[in-house]
Amino acid sequence: MTVTPCEDGPLLVRGRFRLVTQEGQEIDPGRATVALCRCGLSSTKPFCDGSHRAAGFRATSDPDPAA
Repeated sequence: MTVTPCEDGPLLVRGRFRLVTQEGQEIDPGRATVALCRCGLSSTKPFCDGSHRAAGFRATSDPDPAA
């Protein structure tokens, strides 16, 4: 599995993975590649619905520098 943070967008998850709620209930992703919301505004959480664009969400795809 690979997880790719997209600049100013979602986390792309590709490959074999299992998506579960905090309580352990499985969430059917419906496909082998999914985009997970990173901005918190999606109406289809945990999946991305593109709300980040209208909201002007900004985030690099690079990790935060060490503090």
